[in-house]
Amino acid sequence: MAEIHPNEIVVVKSENTKINSVDFSNLIFGRVFTDHMFICDFEDGKWQPPKIMPYQALTIEPSARVFHYGQAVFEGMKAYKDANGNIFLFRPDENFKRINKSAARLAIPEFPESYFFEGMKTLLKLDSDWIKPGIGNSLYIRPFVIATEPAISASPAATYRFMIICSPAKAYYNEPVRVLFAEKYSRSADGGVGFAKAAGNYAAQFYPTSLAQEKGFQQIIWTDASTHEYLEEAGTMNIFFRVGDKLITAPNNDRILDGVTRKSVIQLAEDLGIDYEVRRVSVKEIKSAAKDGSLKEIFGAGTAAVISPVSAFEHGGDVFEIPEIENAYASLFKKTLMDIQHNLSEDKHGWRHEVR
Repeated sequence: MAEIHPNEIVVVKSENTKINSVDFSNLIFGRVFTDHMFICDFEDGKWQPPKIMPYQALTIEPSARVFHYGQAVFEGMKAYKDANGNIFLFRPDENFKRINKSAARLAIPEFPESYFFEGMKTLLKLDSDWIKPGIGNSLYIRPFVIATEPAISASPAATYRFMIICSPAKAYYNEPVRVLFAEKYSRSADGGVGFAKAAGNYAAQFYPTSLAQEKGFQQIIWTDASTHEYLEEAGTMNIFFRVGDKLITAPNNDRILDGVTRKSVIQLAEDLGIDYEVRRVSVKEIKSAAKDGSLKEIFGAGTAAVISPVSAFEHGGDVFEIPEIENAYASLFKKTLMDIQHNLSEDKHGWRHEVR
């Protein structure tokens, strides 16, 4: 696999910065972008020398295969800055492995590890002023790759573009969310691409999610495509249930994204001595637990969302409100995770990666 030194990355700096026009106390997620972006093209059977340039619009052929056959995958990561101005990533090796796993499923060539990390580090150092210190502040990082070959025959592309763009962020959800349990629509199916961060996975859920939003719910918790009897994940996050004092989450499969925050929560549960199970979770079980009062919490876990409590769910016309409780697992996991991410606590698993 190709190796690259930071000095080999061509850097064209922006003549002007947009940062002074940004209200960092009033950010809308994913609407503001930093001054620079990383770009690398796959041509002639190999990845070409990468470069960093001012954030700008792309010129791309209307016949580019990404528009016609959906060869596009992406990742979601965050950078954090501590009180001393040091920059950290959280488990970036997991994101690197996952984007290549996603790419392989869509017949996209693997991206070189040194290109990924050296390119990202160079970009973050260049736009370091956009990373604000303090709990709740972060820089959302969006690596992605698209098929660029101008041809509309139904086959994998011969050329691709890998890019990284960044957006300053605060909380994705400011309040607990209300969710629907899916009864009709499916996010993915066995043998499909649900485990990959393929762009089309998200497009397919927009319509049913819009129907849920019309009813006053922000998200859908997807169920298995075959029977709709088992709960799997929400649209923007993996999902956890607390029944009594036991934490339960569904196992990974072809349909569920292998979330970095999800696996971190599972490890933290073990560290904190919280009883947990990774197993299939039925709609019937959770509705019964809500009725008898043993359902204490539902919360989502994801890079953008971090930890997001669920305040209510609906299924089959039944609406169940989930009262707030003291000593909630969601609050505990969120604080524990964010303290690690912001360099405020011990990182005994080596999850924190400093950008030097």
